Amino acid sequence: MHRVVHQLQQRLHSVPQDTTSWAQLGASYVELARVTADPAYYAKAEGALKNAGDTGLAAIGMGTLANARHDFHAARDWATKALTQLPRSAEAYGVLADALTQLGDDAGAQDAVQKMLDIKPNTASFARASFHFELHGDVDGARDAMQRALTAAATPEEVAFCRYRLGELAFDHNRLDEAAQHYEQGLAARGDDMTLTQGKAKVAAARGETPVALETYRRLVARAPLPQYLQEYAELLEAGGKQDEAAKQYDVLSEQQRLMESQGASDDLAAALVAADRGDAMQALRRAEAEWNRRQSVFVADAMAWALHVNGRDAEALSYSDRAVALGWQNATFSYHRGMILAALGRIAEAQEALVQALRLNANFSPLQALKAGRKLAELRGGR
Repeated sequence: MHRVVHQLQQRLHSVPQDTTSWAQLGASYVELARVTADPAYYAKAEGALKNAGDTGLAAIGMGTLANARHDFHAARDWATKALTQLPRSAEAYGVLADALTQLGDDAGAQDAVQKMLDIKPNTASFARASFHFELHGDVDGARDAMQRALTAAATPEEVAFCRYRLGELAFDHNRLDEAAQHYEQGLAARGDDMTLTQGKAKVAAARGETPVALETYRRLVARAPLPQYLQEYAELLEAGGKQDEAAKQYDVLSEQQRLMESQGASDDLAAALVAADRGDAMQALRRAEAEWNRRQSVFVADAMAWALHVNGRDAEALSYSDRAVALGWQNATFSYHRGMILAALGRIAEAQEALVQALRLNANFSPLQALKAGRKLAELRGGR
């Protein structure tokens, strides 16, 4: 990606009026922000895209940037603008599908994905179809669509992405060996891919190879301190009794969140979940409510449920949990949260069912929370 950026910069030095190259440079900066966890690239992306003028490609780039910054309303608007100029743009429909999915507009997202598939049935469109199937509990459909995405993959980057998503589908449904195989095959295509490295770290932790997992995470967060990686690393340390080391990673996570916010990339959803897991009830609810006021998706409904639970407001929490599971997503974390809420309400049989489901779906959904799920389930069974 750095090489692509350098080539585009050279091109624009010679031909500064080339709006297409400005749009491509902006999109490349967004990708660099993703892979390096350096949000300073967002400002560079915005500057390049403004230089691209009032074009459909520039609007697609601005929409992609808005999605990356979690400004999903703006992303939706940019995608809509792009489609007025490029009505047959699969890329614009991809930006729109991503935004509408996160905004909780399920029907709109489905329509955008279908239009994308109709225009260009490629890796990007099949991948979005896969995620749509997954959100609706159709795991086989999600896997089949992702296999079609892999078949359509034309670059090592696309192969790596598909292998990662197939690995995640396997990992999230207790198929460790299959997940490991996909991660390894992805790394054979692109050996420096961080998402696949993270997948390998998760598998190592799940197999009890904790030293290997910890070392892999240590190298990973040194290279790219993405919040997801930092949280998983911290949880693995905490689960192993390394409280001081875990605390340091949580501090880095907080600093990284502040850095992202300083560059216009707010993520109250992730921050709410981390705060709730760590027992910071007020912060969890403040962050979750801020996100809910912006968008009402199943992801945010789950965060609201969990934040209300840690604040002792379980009757309210259950109503949000109902919304979180409304689409049918088979998500171990959602089931765990639901089980803990039901247990707090004294609905023991339902709580046990939800906790069993969480561990049956993915016994390794979190190094720390999976342990708590198992302990709570044993406690509930012992109380019969």
